[in-house]
Amino acid sequence: MTETLDSAGPLNIGQAAARSGVSAKMVRHYESLGLLPAVHRSDAGYRQYGEKEVHTLRFIRRARTLGFSMAEIAELLKLWQNKRRASADVKRIAMAHVADLERRIAEMEAMKQTLGHLAHCCQGNSRPDCPILTELAA
Repeated sequence: MTETLDSAGPLNIGQAAARSGVSAKMVRHYESLGLLPAVHRSDAGYRQYGEKEVHTLRFIRRARTLGFSMAEIAELLKLWQNKRRASADVKRIAMAHVADLERRIAEMEAMKQTLGHLAHCCQGNSRPDCPILTELAA
């Protein structure tokens, strides 16, 4: 059962973390990076979160799931919070991220092919000759 925020009062960091799907440690980290604004604290010094902060934490979590960097997330958060933004700005960030993912996938595919070839060439027996180690030592 998913709890909803209500007028019962503010959430502590554990509750906000649970509702957003991020750990309390990451909540503190996002605050330290400025991705999540500093929140009100109780008289005892405990952080107090509301619906807005939980929603922001969910946004950050989803962006991290898609592999956006913290800098990209900071930019996306600013755009998300700016109702006068141009969607072209958001698309520019997303397309740059897609291009980076494509580059990284191509690099990983090349690594996979190289390692697969080296493993195929390795006899995998009791002899010491190993093309994998020979390539790594080159």
